[in-house]
Amino acid sequence: MSEQHAPERHAPHTPSGPSAWLGLLVVLGPVLLVSMDGSILYLAMPRVSQDLTPTADQALWTLDVYGFAVGSLLIAFGTIGDRYGRLKLLTIGATVFGLASAASAFAPSPELLIASRALMGVAGATLLPSALAVLSELFTDPRRRAQAIGVFAAAFAAGFAIGPVVGGFLLERFWWGSVFLINLPVIALFLVFAPVLLREVGTTRPGRVDAPSVAASSIGLLALVYGLKHAAAEGPSPLSVLVGLGGLVLLALFVRRQRHLEHPLMDFSLFRDRVFTVAIVTGLLPLAAWSATAYLSGVHLQSVLGLPVLRAALLALPGAVVLIVSCVVTPLVVDRTGKRAVLVVCHFSIAVGLLFLLPTTITGGIGWYVASTSVAGLGYGISFSVVADTAVGAVPAERAGAAGAIAETSNEIGNALGIALIGSLAALLFRLRGPGLAPTLDETLQLPGLAATVITDAKSAFVTGLHAAAAVAGLLHVVLGLLALRWLPGTGKEERARTVFPGEETECARSASR
Repeated sequence: MSEQHAPERHAPHTPSGPSAWLGLLVVLGPVLLVSMDGSILYLAMPRVSQDLTPTADQALWTLDVYGFAVGSLLIAFGTIGDRYGRLKLLTIGATVFGLASAASAFAPSPELLIASRALMGVAGATLLPSALAVLSELFTDPRRRAQAIGVFAAAFAAGFAIGPVVGGFLLERFWWGSVFLINLPVIALFLVFAPVLLREVGTTRPGRVDAPSVAASSIGLLALVYGLKHAAAEGPSPLSVLVGLGGLVLLALFVRRQRHLEHPLMDFSLFRDRVFTVAIVTGLLPLAAWSATAYLSGVHLQSVLGLPVLRAALLALPGAVVLIVSCVVTPLVVDRTGKRAVLVVCHFSIAVGLLFLLPTTITGGIGWYVASTSVAGLGYGISFSVVADTAVGAVPAERAGAAGAIAETSNEIGNALGIALIGSLAALLFRLRGPGLAPTLDETLQLPGLAATVITDAKSAFVTGLHAAAAVAGLLHVVLGLLALRWLPGTGKEERARTVFPGEETECARSASR
């Protein structure tokens, strides 16, 4: 980073000391909620299916419309926060997130639940990049800032990890809407303390938010996923093909437009750096694998093996603990070994963990599930920590929101794509190999008068889809691990001094050179 950015990053009015850590604590509340709500429905979906009877398409949209709304708007809201005020955006987003959570809790139909979940996603997109950018203002010392970013990453990872566990505990005592109402006390505390502990910081980010880019990226992504999911759940149709192709065209136009804008929503030139590219893909692919297998495994534990929801939630605890500890410890390991080693470990540990799901059957596999989440949890924790460290800390303060948005976008889009693409693969195999009475396992099992052979066939078809999803995700991680071995530089000071953003020297680089 050039020295001309130093006055912006070290503004004299920036809070420091105990007040900064209290401010971080306040910011972490919404961060935890936004990430937790990406996974809290995994164990709740069987209950939702019983009460609202969604179709296969609606069930998938209920799960992943939140992630797509967050992911498709993170870049836009990161830029808006940089230009018009981060605290203002945080306050508005938190308020809308609380209202949308209440609407989701009491939604009387699948359509309204999907709509309120989408609104939660829009609000969540305002929170994440601004919350991460606030850390640059709260902590002026590079070491303290790095520690704060590590805590931020750990909280974000913890939200994804404990979402199913929290959901399981709530479902044991309350109805499914309680998984959304838990958000309201945290949002209320944030709205009370944020104006006291945080302060608005003026920025100098030029330009306006490009509305056509926002529309092309969000609509294109949703259209592409709709086409893929509709084809998987119900078979290809002229409508699904047309909508999917339209989505591809819009996404291509989005990429092309960014190259010609003076102030793009996403600077694709950053991806010319291989380290940055591998790190961002590391933010996307592990979340895709985790979200798909977590959802499918939750259905396997409850609907196939017949476990109560609380026991299914407790079985997820070991993997959640490993994930959180891995996220916290990774920065210390990176400082000693470099990013190459931890990224390789990340992808191969996830691959091995996913392969542990292959021995599961319609009558067993609990031990394999626990082993899978524990081994893969090591890699998932690494992915959270490395992505945050790569995308933040090397940019000037006025670009912190947009840079953080790239990292969070990879996480959220990965979370949504996992269910949309890998989950759709499982849905396709169930449609092709199942009894053909209903498009999902839960809908099939709710039909009256089923013969034992039909139930066995339905469960076997679902397990086949689970195995296929795990195998495909595991293979992709093996490929990415090999790419990390080949593309990334070796260990030592040279790697830690590597410039991630072209033309901008990182804090790590300056430390290594001294």
